[in-house]
Amino acid sequence: MTTVAAAFPEGRAPGPWTVRAAHLITLLVLPSGLWRVGVALGFSMGISRAAGVDASAGLVRGWGVFYVLGLTVLSEAVSLLSLGLVRPWGEVFPRWLPLLGGRRVPPLPATIVAAAGALALTAIWTFATVNFFRLTLAGSPGRGLEFTNAWWEALVIACYVPLLLWGPLLLAITWAYYRRRAANG
Repeated sequence: MTTVAAAFPEGRAPGPWTVRAAHLITLLVLPSGLWRVGVALGFSMGISRAAGVDASAGLVRGWGVFYVLGLTVLSEAVSLLSLGLVRPWGEVFPRWLPLLGGRRVPPLPATIVAAAGALALTAIWTFATVNFFRLTLAGSPGRGLEFTNAWWEALVIACYVPLLLWGPLLLAITWAYYRRRAANG
């Protein structure tokens, strides 16, 4: 047993590709979050109009700023949970957790929650991407985003398209987690 495997309570370390995929998920979510932070801080990010709103006055104001920033923090936090599928704390609850600390994480419920999340993320980001392209790029005035130029439009696409990989990658590492954990009973 290697020292890496010994760090895992059940003695089987995840494969290198699953560890890389879990870390990649956190990086895939980051660009869209940074883009949203720019919008929350009052930058137009090249948007001239958004669903009929004049972007020169700021797209997000008041409580909307906290909503956008909160959504960004929540998205990144949820993406970090994928690391639980490749870290020892995904097999045994951390000791600081009340009632559960130090107990074994049951593989089946953890797998069901992660798989449901992966399927939901796949559906959400596929739907959002299709709608973005349908409304924005098809030129539906007043219904989608309008950009000052193609460079800004390319930037938002580059920031959000990686989210299409979030669900499928999470599903793949969930399957690997289940196979590794189920083999140990």
